[in-house]
Amino acid sequence: MSLLGIDVGSGSCKAVVFSETGGVLAKASREYARPPRSPQPGMFEIDADEFWRAVAHVIRSVAANARPPVCALAISSHGETFVPVDMHGAPIAAAVMNADSRAVEQSDSWRDSLGENRIYEITGLPLHPMFALNKLMWLKRHQPEVFDAAAKFVSVEDYILLKLGMPAVTDYTLASRTMAFDIRRKRWSAEILDAAGVPESKLPEAVPSGTQVGVLAAGIAADLGLPPGVLVATGGHDQPCGALGAGVIDAGDVADSAGTYECMTAASREPRNTARALAYSLNSYCHAVPDRYVTLAFFPAGVAVRWFVEQFCTDEQREAERRGVSVYDVLAERLPDGPTGLCITPHFIGSCNPYWDVRATGVAVGLTPAITRHHVYKALYEGIACELALNAGVLEEICGRFDSITITGGGAASPFTVQLRAALAGKRIRTLQSMDAVCQGAAMLAGIAAGIYLDAEDAVHRAVHVGEVVESDAGLAAAYDRQLRQYKAIFPALEAVRDI
Repeated sequence: MSLLGIDVGSGSCKAVVFSETGGVLAKASREYARPPRSPQPGMFEIDADEFWRAVAHVIRSVAANARPPVCALAISSHGETFVPVDMHGAPIAAAVMNADSRAVEQSDSWRDSLGENRIYEITGLPLHPMFALNKLMWLKRHQPEVFDAAAKFVSVEDYILLKLGMPAVTDYTLASRTMAFDIRRKRWSAEILDAAGVPESKLPEAVPSGTQVGVLAAGIAADLGLPPGVLVATGGHDQPCGALGAGVIDAGDVADSAGTYECMTAASREPRNTARALAYSLNSYCHAVPDRYVTLAFFPAGVAVRWFVEQFCTDEQREAERRGVSVYDVLAERLPDGPTGLCITPHFIGSCNPYWDVRATGVAVGLTPAITRHHVYKALYEGIACELALNAGVLEEICGRFDSITITGGGAASPFTVQLRAALAGKRIRTLQSMDAVCQGAAMLAGIAAGIYLDAEDAVHRAVHVGEVVESDAGLAAAYDRQLRQYKAIFPALEAVRDI
C-alpha cells in the first residue's frame, strides 16, 4: 500500500504519493485560483475553500495514478493562518493569513502584561503579530460578531481535516504556532488564554502528530478518487514535517529548507527557549516526532533572487525560452570566477534571525563600474550563503555542535549555491533523493499512524535516502573569508545609522 502526504502552502498546495520505502509514485501541485486579498493595509485574507478546492484537486490527480492504492494520508500546512468555523465546521469568515500584520498593538501589549520573557518561556515564540492568538484578540475587539459566532478557530490543516469528515483536532506543532500552547506540558496555556480573553473551548483539541483521527467515509473517498477505508492522521507544521522528511529527528540533526525563505531547523530532546535564544528571536517548539523539539533560524532568501531575475535578466529569460531550459540554467553558465567582493543582504522584506528587524532592507556594498548583472546575480547567492553561515553559528551556540546540514527545497537543485553554503558555513551538506521533504514527512506520519512504521526512527531508516554529499571546501572558504567578515559587519553598522 502507498502513503499520501499533502503540503498546503500559503500560495499553492502539493500532494505526493510515496511507497513504504520512500519512492515517489505520483505527485501533483496547484496554485490557488484566487490568491490572498488585502482589504486594508497590513491585512491578508483568503477564502478558506480556496485551500480545500486545491487540496481536493491534487488528491484526485495523484489518486488516479497511485499504484498501489493509498492506504493512509496526513496533511502538513503553513502555520499561523487560521479559519473561524461554526459548529458544523463551515467557515463563517475569511481565513486570516500568516502574513497578516493587523495585530501589532495586541502583540506589543504582552510586554506590559505577562511580558515577553514569560511568553517565550511557555511557548518558545518571540512576540510577533503574525501569531494567531494576537489576531484573535484583534477580532474580539474589532470584529466581535465574528469572534463570538465562531465555534472554533482552526489551522489550515485542521480545516482540511474537517472537510474530510474528521473531528476538530490540531497537532502539537501547529498548536505551537498560535502563541497559546504550552510546549512543555503539551496543552493550551490557561495562563496565556486567560490573559488574552480567549476561551479554550474556541480552540481544537491538541494531539501529537501522527495520531489516527479517523477513516474516510465512503462518499468522501469516492469523491476524491481514493479507495474506501483510507486512514487519516494528523500531520503538522511544514517545517517540522519537512525536518522529519529529511531525517532530522534528534540532537545534532539540522535541516535547511531553501526557498523564498530559507529555514534552518535543528532537532533536540528539550526546547531551546533560553534567554540567549530569545535575544536571537529563535522559534523553539514541538517537533512532529514525540518528545522532540525543533529550533528554527530563518531569513528571506529566494525572494531577492526572483526579484533580480524578473527585473534585470530579460535577455537570459528569452534565451532560456528559446533553448527550452530554465533561466537559472542560463545564468549559471555565466557566473564570474571567484568571489565577487560584493556584499548584498537578502533583507528585501525585512530581516529575520538573528536580528529580527522588520525595517531592514536589502543593501549592496562594493559596487564599481566593473560589476555586471552576472556579478550581482552571483553576489545574491553569496549573501544567502553568508546569512546561512551567520545563522548556523547562532543555531550551534543555542543547540550544540553539528557537522552536517540536510538541504531541501529549490535551493538544493543548484550545485554552485550548495557548494557556497557548505564552504561558508563550514558544514557538510547532504541532498536527498526525494526533494519533497514536507510531503514525505506527512506521509511518514500517516505510515506511523497506520502501523506501517514502528516509529519515526524506523520511518527515517526505511524511507529517507541521501543523495549527493557536498563537503566544505577549505580553499573556497579561505577565498571568501574577507567577504564573509565584511558581510557580518554590515547589519550592526546599519543599525547605528538607521534612526538618524
